[in-house]
Parts: sequence; structure tokens; C-alpha cells
Amino acid sequence: MDSSDWQAVTLTLQLGGYTTLILLVIATPLAWWLARQRSWLSAPVQAIVALPLVLPPTVLGFYLLIWLGPEGFVGATLESLGLQHLAFSFEGILIGSILYSLPFAVQPLTESFRQISQGQLDVAATLGAGWWRRFWTIVVPSCQGGFLIAATLSFAHTLGEFGVILMLGGSIPGETQVLSVLIYDHAEAMNYQAAENLSLGLLLFSFVVLMAVYTWQKRPTGGARYVAR
Repeated sequence: MDSSDWQAVTLTLQLGGYTTLILLVIATPLAWWLARQRSWLSAPVQAIVALPLVLPPTVLGFYLLIWLGPEGFVGATLESLGLQHLAFSFEGILIGSILYSLPFAVQPLTESFRQISQGQLDVAATLGAGWWRRFWTIVVPSCQGGFLIAATLSFAHTLGEFGVILMLGGSIPGETQVLSVLIYDHAEAMNYQAAENLSLGLLLFSFVVLMAVYTWQKRPTGGARYVAR
């Protein structure tokens, strides 16, 4: 691989790492609410979260391009404050990755949280444990499988994103040219050997990730029983 390939690898890993960390922060309270509440709002919220599973990536990328670009509400607001709009930037594709991978973090955590016995939490509460202490001493250890699966799937899914990133970020080396986009660029330029090498690397990585997820799910204390469909 040449320097541009390694640059794309580094950028892709950075995007996957940031996306996964931010998603765990966002998805944890959202998944807890979905798992424990019986509000009528839970169904539409679940539908919104799951939209990226059925929505063409280019559709999401198109709307984000409009909203985050110089003519969109977010982009125009940023420019009015003297800042740069987010289209064709790393920050822009990061937002796109977070939204597109959201169900891969929320759904495993939701299924894992649903397995927590309310009786355990009630007993801890009667013993004087506050909400945060109950969460960190009961929920997190019991749902470590759900957290691991959510993080693994979110990271792996981010590495394979293409449509959202191409629509929102284009192919700017060092800024938005991640591995999936670079493979497309190589294929378009008929540099099939380079495209094949990168594709094979992603294929093997994806296989290893799915093997790890399925292996973890077979454990007796494996947490959430979820694999992206």
C-alpha cells in the first residue's frame, strides 16, 4: 500500500473510534429509556432509530448534505457565527457516521437492558444505593456483553460506510477519503489490484468481527442476543 492508502486507513480508524465512543455515550441513556419505559413514544422513537437499517445511505447522506451545507439550517447558522459549514469535512462525516450507525449501538444495548431484573434494582435501592451506583454496580457488569457487541458492531459498521460518506464528504484525501471511498476511487481508475487488496482487508476484518460477536453470544452470560440484520 502507498501513502494515500495508509492515510485512508488512519482516517477510517479515527472515524470508527470517534463514532463508537460518541455512540456509546448517546445510545446508553436512549437504550435504557427504550428498555424500561412503556410510553407510547417508544414505538416512534424506535422507528426513527432503526431508519438507517432500511433507508438507502444516499438518502441520509443527501439530507445531511443539505442541512450541514452552506445553504442548510445548520451550515448557514455556523457560517453566520463565523464558522465553517460541515459539508465535505471530517466533522460532517462523523455526524453522518453517528446517525447511520445509531441502531447498531442502541438495539444491542436495549435488548441487554431488558434482561436486567427490576427486583435487583429495587433491592439495591432499599439498601440505599442511588441511581448512579445501581447503574454502575448492577447494570454495567450485567450488560457488559451488550456494551461489547454495541461497540464492536458500531465500529465495524462505520468502517464499511460508503453512501453517506460519499454524499456528505466526497473524496478529499486526509479529510473525508476513508477506505470504502478509496476502494471506489481505485476501481473507478481501473486500479483493480489496489482495490482488491483493500477490499480483502475489509472482508477479513468484517468476518473476524462477526465471528467474535457470534462467539460472545454463545457464552452463558453473553448479554444481548442481537446481530445486525
